[in-house]
Order: sequence, then C-alpha cells, then structure tokens
Amino acid sequence: MTISPVAMQPANPWFIRLLDSLTHITGTTTAWLTGIMVIITALVVGLRHGFGIGSVALQESVTYMHAAVFMLGAAYTLKQDGHVRVDILHKTMSPRARAWVEVLGSLLFTLPVMVFIGWGSLDFVRESWRIGEGSTDSGGLGGVYWLKTLIPLMALSVALQALAEMLRNLLVLMNLIPQGPVSSEEHSAC
Repeated sequence: MTISPVAMQPANPWFIRLLDSLTHITGTTTAWLTGIMVIITALVVGLRHGFGIGSVALQESVTYMHAAVFMLGAAYTLKQDGHVRVDILHKTMSPRARAWVEVLGSLLFTLPVMVFIGWGSLDFVRESWRIGEGSTDSGGLGGVYWLKTLIPLMALSVALQALAEMLRNLLVLMNLIPQGPVSSEEHSAC
C-alpha cells in the first residue's frame, strides 16, 4: 500500500495557518465595529432630531469605524474568497487552473498593488503623525493620523493574506495539498 504525497502532508504549513489566523482575528474583531456604528449612528440621529443636539465627534467616530471596517476587513474578505472576480470563468476552470490564476493574480496584481499603496502612503502617514493631524471641524476628533495609518496597515494585511493564498495555491500545484476550494470550516480551523 502506497501513501500519496497529499496524505503525508499537513493541510497547510504553520506559516500559512499563522497568516490565516492573523487575518481571521483581525477580520472578526473589526466586524464588531459595524454593530457599534449602527448604535452610534442611531444615537447621532436621535440626538439631532429628538433634542436638537449635534456632535461632530460622534459623527466622525462613525467615519473612523467605517474606514477601519473596510481597510482592516479587506484581508479577511480575501481569505474568505469574497472579492469580486469573474466567477463565470472561475467556476468553469479545473482546480489546477484556478490555482494558477490565484498564484498569478497574487503575484502580478495583488502584491504589486499592495506594495504600491503601502509604500506610497508612508510619507502621507508620516507627515500626518509629525503634525499630530486632527479634525478640520470644530469639535471633531483628533488623531486623524490613526485613521491614515489604516492605509499602510490595509496594504500590509492584504499583502500577507495574498502571500498565504499564493503559497496555498502553489502547494496545490505541487500536489502537496488537495486540489479544490478550501471550505470555510478549513479556513476557520486554521
């Protein structure tokens, strides 16, 4: 009885599991901000229309959380295979062809774009920190530099998850892990 190379190998090497775990923790933690945004938005509307009280800081906090959800949730969306693609073509491909598309897509598109965004945003973020940038509106929140820091953090988190996806698909191409889509349970178990 011979054992196939797939049966001898773990589902994913530790570094892919580590990157997946970081993405999962960041994505699920950040997702809680959506509920908080709903509560604060309702509070802003209630205060304004019920009591004639406006709060720029509360309104800006919703903007900050909204930015955090999208910027820090981008890698989680990639991990969950939730980004937009031409599914009509993708679904008709063999698992091996899909793995090639994923590897090439990460290598030629996702990683270079994330490097461009991350590197390109550093001076912008550094300057914001240098001047201690705050809100331009009276009564607004300080710490705009924290908001701008989300840009390189998003680029880094998406790049790391794209690297994990690329490595996972390379393992598929090398027949070291099973072909086919990784289920949500397998992703979560990482």
